[in-house]
Amino acid sequence: MSPPPPPLGRPRKKDALLFDPALGDDELVLVRGQFAQGRWSRARSLLVETGDDWDRRGHRVVVLAEATTSAAWAREWLLAEPESADAATLLACAGVFRALRGKESPAAAEQACRAAAALVPADPTPWLGLLLLSRTYGTDEEFTRYFDQVRARHREHHHAHHVMVSRLAERSPGGGQDPLHEVYDFAAWAAEEAPADSPLAVLPVIAHAERYRVLAKGAVVCGGGGAGGSTGAPSPAEHWSGRRARQVLKAAFDWWLEWEREDHPRNRIDLNFLAHAKLCEGRKAEAAALFHRIGRHATPAPWSYPDLDPYQAFLAARSAALGSA
Repeated sequence: MSPPPPPLGRPRKKDALLFDPALGDDELVLVRGQFAQGRWSRARSLLVETGDDWDRRGHRVVVLAEATTSAAWAREWLLAEPESADAATLLACAGVFRALRGKESPAAAEQACRAAAALVPADPTPWLGLLLLSRTYGTDEEFTRYFDQVRARHREHHHAHHVMVSRLAERSPGGGQDPLHEVYDFAAWAAEEAPADSPLAVLPVIAHAERYRVLAKGAVVCGGGGAGGSTGAPSPAEHWSGRRARQVLKAAFDWWLEWEREDHPRNRIDLNFLAHAKLCEGRKAEAAALFHRIGRHATPAPWSYPDLDPYQAFLAARSAALGSA
């Protein structure tokens, strides 16, 4: 197990590692720093080495593409190597994030993703870019079609399943705690379809948290005094201690104990969601074990749910779980 995180107190420089989307991928951190300076040769090598590990490839491309200067350097790389599918994919995904920031036309980003997809038909990453773009700009039909394209290439695509759950949770926002809501059915189906060692086993917990985000918009999720008056929002006790929550949390925690996938590039995301849920459920000892594994690799979601400062929420939750409050 990792050593416990540092005690709370005055902010420390190493806490700056909190919320780093690289999630502990040291090679990616090194390459990202060089790529930001225009040295794209290491990015090329990194993506070649990643090969067809599609979850890792998607993770690395997304992290590189999110940087504000990535489009310029990816374009320079593509000019130098016009036949490079990696350069085209990175440029296309950088265009997606530029479009999401209002800096580029969504139509141009879509066209670039489609062009990249044509270069490497087996790669789900350009379709992941289209999925992320349609999360904001697309219709339900487009969004579902892009998810199906990703899943056709990699049935267990971690990032794509999380994006799908996030969007499904937003349907019927006034429906309250409907135990038959489609987000729960989808997450349960995906978890059952996946192999025993797949981190999609945690997807029902993600669905539970995303649905709470929608139901408790503007309310306090846990540790702060209830639902805060949000109309129709369940109380933390109702949402995190109900029968469905107990079932999915037990199944996910048992999976973690038996199958923890330390090798998965996005495993810290699952651990953050699971720690958050366990703490809200009131099981601090189990949450503490998860915080030890998380270390400093916190993720904005779900600590920002529903409208919290994720940095302060994570530190407070970690302190409560480790008994240092």
